[in-house]
Amino acid sequence: MKPRSVRLATRFSLSGLAIGILAACGGGGSDSLDIADGGIRGTGSSVGPVSGFGSVFVNGVRFSTEGLNGQVQSDDGITAESELDEGMILRVDGEWRDDGQGTADRVEYDDTLRGEVVVIQPWDLASKTAILSVYGLTVHIDNQTVIRGKDVVELADGDFVRVSAWRLPDGEFRASLVRVRDDLASVEFDPDNDIEIEGKVRNFDADLCTFEIGNLTVECDTDNTDFDGIALADLANNPFIEVEGDVSGSVLSAREIQQDDLRRYRRGDDDDIEFAGPVSRAFDSGNGTFEINGLVVRVSSETEFDDGLSETDLVPDLLIQVEGEFLNDGTVDAEEIELREGESEVEGRVATNSVNSTDQTFRIGGVLVQVTPLTALISKNDPGISFQQLGGPEEVEVSGIERVDGNGAVYLEAFKVEVDDELAEDGFELVGRLRSMDVNGIDVLGVSIRFDPDTDFDTSRDELQDLVDRGENPLVEVEYRQNTSGILFVDEIELEADDDD
Repeated sequence: MKPRSVRLATRFSLSGLAIGILAACGGGGSDSLDIADGGIRGTGSSVGPVSGFGSVFVNGVRFSTEGLNGQVQSDDGITAESELDEGMILRVDGEWRDDGQGTADRVEYDDTLRGEVVVIQPWDLASKTAILSVYGLTVHIDNQTVIRGKDVVELADGDFVRVSAWRLPDGEFRASLVRVRDDLASVEFDPDNDIEIEGKVRNFDADLCTFEIGNLTVECDTDNTDFDGIALADLANNPFIEVEGDVSGSVLSAREIQQDDLRRYRRGDDDDIEFAGPVSRAFDSGNGTFEINGLVVRVSSETEFDDGLSETDLVPDLLIQVEGEFLNDGTVDAEEIELREGESEVEGRVATNSVNSTDQTFRIGGVLVQVTPLTALISKNDPGISFQQLGGPEEVEVSGIERVDGNGAVYLEAFKVEVDDELAEDGFELVGRLRSMDVNGIDVLGVSIRFDPDTDFDTSRDELQDLVDRGENPLVEVEYRQNTSGILFVDEIELEADDDD
């Protein structure tokens, strides 16, 4: 297997962005979480994928749900925090502080899609991507997508799934979670409305009360269909909407029609908002704005960019997190923008005795991995896996962002840590920035790896050396091994962009 980063393997491009070259506070921790003195930072809404529990972690904040008794607002068969999965895109209304703690006044969840899938492109081990279709609606999976109920390589036509996703500018979706209905899930995801779709209305017929979304014809009934926040006449404008009901053949009998998932980002009682999602319209230097999740975001000289980002990097499909404040005209004044797109990865067995519960770090193949409140820690067979359980013989795969601390040490800040139930092989694989290279070996993701006579250069040695000499720090894929003396050797190396297998 030749791992390939999300940045170049899918169309969620960073457009040549050089990331991770920043100084972080302290020893190995990230400064992107803005940990400070614990004062109030925001009161309003936080919308993003849940990354952990013990209360709920959203956008790097641990929101206490004690006052809610674990209650979740949803009409999709979910009523309690215990029924949530990592990767579900939640809306949390409440307050959050600079110490990474918050208090939830309301937790809200809604599926994006629910129904049977057709596998358009099976999981590709090289690109770490797959493409599904749910009633003609295209869903993209990448290595940051959380898959539950089934191994991603086993996804098959006819699997019944719930999908939590962001809609892309072309009407397709990027999945944060795909949950396959299985013995661990409820028999029915939603006992009242088995199917849920979201998309743009086509061929609306007001007299017949019919229209099309995806490859389904939707039949509505003004007496029995609940129109929530939208009127029948509004469908003539071909809006994006959400429909729930039951399918027979190619016909969906609608029980409920409402606005699409962009309602997650509605303005609440308070003006502060933080949210994650893919950019939908690139930054316009003329008016200083870009669009994301249906919101127009304003960038000013006061906006703080993290992770080496700049205005010109805000291109469609780039996954970012924005913190800001609603203005009177409904736009959002951005206070901080940071990257949520993982381009680096490492895979293999966690090193013995490397798991540090205090610092929340561990090592794989010499790579230092930092776990943060943004990290989704998941296991295929242990939904309740904890950090302390790492370090066994199982295969562990980490995707995230490469960072440099204040002492110049490189580490991988994890967005997703996935534990396989299979025994790890002896070798390791990584994708990272090639920071130095000489006749003896390379330095990548903070690890020195030597060459030997059997090293396979899929990209020529001279080309790699030339890029390093020019200071470009190219993204490379490396397969490597460790000998009995603990020395790491390169088995194979190539430019990430060259992996077209």
